[in-house]
Amino acid sequence: MSESNQLLKLKFKKLHKTIVDKVKPPSIIDFLFQEDVIDDDDMSALQKSNDDPKQQCRALLAILHKSENPQAFVQLYAAIKEESHLQWLYG
Repeated sequence: MSESNQLLKLKFKKLHKTIVDKVKPPSIIDFLFQEDVIDDDDMSALQKSNDDPKQQCRALLAILHKSENPQAFVQLYAAIKEESHLQWLYG
């Protein structure tokens, strides 16, 4: 895992509760799927909890923390940067 991904992984772990409370997962999930960070199975699993955004976000973060994709947290960071209401997270 790259150093930047490792640092972002730690940052997102420390911000876990805030992310779960503030992130609206659908656009983040779509972005991560588009960038091949999550696969079809992950997407299907995440869609099962789409009626509870906090649970969906928890599931997404769990998938990313288990992922061996070296770009997982770099792409999560990029996805959050796309969301204007979340830009304070990376400031």
